[in-house]
Amino acid sequence: MSSIFAINRGPRVGGFRSLLRRVAAIALVGAALSGCVASDMALDDLSRDAPQIPGKLLTEMSKKGMNPESPVLVRIFKQESELEVWKINGTGRYALLKTYPMCRWSGKLGPKMANGDRQAPEGFYHVSRGMLNPKSQYYVSFNLGYPNRLESALGYTGEALMVHGACSSSGCYALTDQGVGEIYAVVSKALSSGQDRFQVQAYPYRMTPENMAQHKDDGNLPFWLTLKEGYDAFELTRQQPKVSVCGRRYVFNTEFQAGEPFDPLAACPVTASPSDPQLVAKIAAEKQKVEAALAGRNASTMTAYVDGGMHPSFRSLLKKEGADKLAARISGIKYPVSRPEAALADPFMEIRKRTGAAAAGDNFRGD
Repeated sequence: MSSIFAINRGPRVGGFRSLLRRVAAIALVGAALSGCVASDMALDDLSRDAPQIPGKLLTEMSKKGMNPESPVLVRIFKQESELEVWKINGTGRYALLKTYPMCRWSGKLGPKMANGDRQAPEGFYHVSRGMLNPKSQYYVSFNLGYPNRLESALGYTGEALMVHGACSSSGCYALTDQGVGEIYAVVSKALSSGQDRFQVQAYPYRMTPENMAQHKDDGNLPFWLTLKEGYDAFELTRQQPKVSVCGRRYVFNTEFQAGEPFDPLAACPVTASPSDPQLVAKIAAEKQKVEAALAGRNASTMTAYVDGGMHPSFRSLLKKEGADKLAARISGIKYPVSRPEAALADPFMEIRKRTGAAAAGDNFRGD
């Protein structure tokens, strides 16, 4: 009986390696069903040099007053299926370098709480150099560091939640190989040039008062209102917010009389005087706008959906070309698109109509 595991004995080393690749490919597909796998592999076809910042992106940095060594910050938005890369420019503040469409994320809006729930995380994370993986099964990747201190204290479970290539997700954020390669090169350069770790802010959506009102009836709204405090701190200052955890929540840009809180579940200790009263006032004004929006608008009716989201540009290609061709466009590994039927669903269509957000076909060339 023939079998993929049948091995001809003899000195055909190349044939043996080919067999290993075939077996590994089958194993990877099986692994995708149970979680985001990003461990190093010892196969020849996964051994590669880490990607470098392309010349076009270096030119864009120069135009925006940035240099490759300057610190970096990442923001992720589920509803919009977009990932932003920010870098410090000549003003000493963060400016947007580039926005990348995400091909796939899994779960639904809301935080990740348990291993196997397919939820992509929401919250504030910090990525150090040791969390980068240049030999990921999904091209290259970096680990978000879920669960963070707050999530661990709350008993949330899960591991290996990544930003990676290929259009497949079991709780991760997946981009094109080209996109994640650029991001990887940019963050790697910053980390090797003195930045100790970079911050990742993962949100359910762009946290405008209008978007908050669209989701007013969601049970996660109290958590999202906390995330918005950090979102606003960055939006108003273009500086990375300082993140503390106490009282079972994130606390931003706050100094405490006795130093940083130790126990994320205990009540927050006494705070010192705010270092920036003007910022506090601006955030309070934004909070009033949100409260007014929540009081004045009915929540949006969302289309029921099975699993996760996909940027409209990729959904358009999926409809037009099918899952196999989309997978080939996205990644040289040609990893299968995860749950393509669910990816075709568009739970945010009505919200995009109301907010005028981008429609299908936006700026993706597939190169």
